[in-house]
Amino acid sequence: MIEADKRNAIFLLHQEGMSARQIARRLGIARNSVRDIIAQHGQMPQGIRKDKQVIDPQLLRTLHEQCQGRVQRVYEKLTEEEGIKVTYSTLSRMLRELGISKAQKTRCHRVPDEPGAEMQHDTTLYQVNLGGQPVRVVASLLYLRYSKRRYLKFYRSFNRFKMKCFFHEGLMFWGYSAPLCIIDNTNLARLRGTGANAIITAEMAAFARGYAFEFRCHELKHPNRKAGEERSFWTVETNFLPGRTFANLEDLNHQALSWSTGRMDHRPQGKAGLIPAKAFEHEQAFLTPLPSHLPAPYKDQSRGTDQYGYIAFEGNYYWVPGSQRDEVTVLAYADCLKIYLHRQCLAQYLLPPDGVRNAQFSPEGFPKPPHSPNNRKKPALEEEKRLRTLGPPVNDYLDWILKIKGLGRHRFLRSLLALSRKMTPDLFLKSIERAAKYRIQDIHTIERIAILLLQQTTNTLPLVQVDEDFTQREAYLEGFLTDAPDISTYDPPEQNTPPNS
Repeated sequence: MIEADKRNAIFLLHQEGMSARQIARRLGIARNSVRDIIAQHGQMPQGIRKDKQVIDPQLLRTLHEQCQGRVQRVYEKLTEEEGIKVTYSTLSRMLRELGISKAQKTRCHRVPDEPGAEMQHDTTLYQVNLGGQPVRVVASLLYLRYSKRRYLKFYRSFNRFKMKCFFHEGLMFWGYSAPLCIIDNTNLARLRGTGANAIITAEMAAFARGYAFEFRCHELKHPNRKAGEERSFWTVETNFLPGRTFANLEDLNHQALSWSTGRMDHRPQGKAGLIPAKAFEHEQAFLTPLPSHLPAPYKDQSRGTDQYGYIAFEGNYYWVPGSQRDEVTVLAYADCLKIYLHRQCLAQYLLPPDGVRNAQFSPEGFPKPPHSPNNRKKPALEEEKRLRTLGPPVNDYLDWILKIKGLGRHRFLRSLLALSRKMTPDLFLKSIERAAKYRIQDIHTIERIAILLLQQTTNTLPLVQVDEDFTQREAYLEGFLTDAPDISTYDPPEQNTPPNS
């Protein structure tokens, strides 16, 4: 094939008066080819196959919809019912070119960094050591595109309510909001559809209007639409998490707030060396200021008061002032909860730190309630400690069996400790060794193992060790001076023997 530049040169030489013979000699091209190129005015001809098969695009779309997108079935219907002879590879190529079987990739446009134009939000998962234990946490990050300010917080889990609480905390910390928030196609805010066709849920759309912005999803497989957000997560992974230790989730969030709103606000960003704090001062004039009295998001739930005056909420128990067992309304905020009865706030509690469970709380200034909740869980930590002191076989058995889900941990530990007190330590250790060997999880089976071992060794019960100093005890000496009890009533009745005949 002769290149486009050479074709153009041939036509220009022809216009200058050079003959086809001279052009062919000068460029080393056949004379007939030179004549054809001159006739085509030096343009590259469009190669059109004479035997190219053409199938009605509307027919292909109709069959593709009828066959639910199965190309093999479309091929069968074309060849058998429509009488169109086409190879499978040609059919699949036609469907791709028409964008029927696979949507064609479209180009995206660049959005300039305009002050006050938009903010971005996303979440990601990290494995973080909290108090020496690896814990999976969800990082939520809010990012202003122009000034590059960040607000970072970590959660054990992330749902729609926590998303609203996070936006409230971040936007109230800044005091401003951008009119547009770019998010991915998450179900936390999206009802259906994707990208520009995504419909935001009524709940989240109403929440966003209260803060003068709206959610917008980016197109599928276009995460670069919020590249600043993605780059911020990379900075969290490579700059914030390495070399830091965290005692608990509260300590992690305290350091994350200081890092994202303190250190990163005054650190030069990118090649331009932009400082977010100074850029934000310029961007404030283009953002929407938020009133300081905006109410925080909350969720309301109903709870019944037990006979001791407590309600249960997220694994803990809170005392309700009063003397009646009323049905109360609990308003749960991000950091506290309020208990209402007939639109009157009875008590307000700060939520306990992460990981606190089975604790009971009462309002400040009130006397401590005399009773515990009636459904308060009773852990068996003390029973487990006593069992582990009996020997290595018991320790190994507990390490295995306590990992089984659905075991009923506390009841099992109490029953096992009660069983250990019914037999000698040696017999109990042998029974546990056999139970561990055969992976026994039932207390009654362990008890039958002990009975079997007892029958195999001896037919008599082991003697009880008696402390011989019992004769010196005060209770024994006091009873020693009393009259001996009359136990003749317990003697067996005498049998009458017949007289000798």
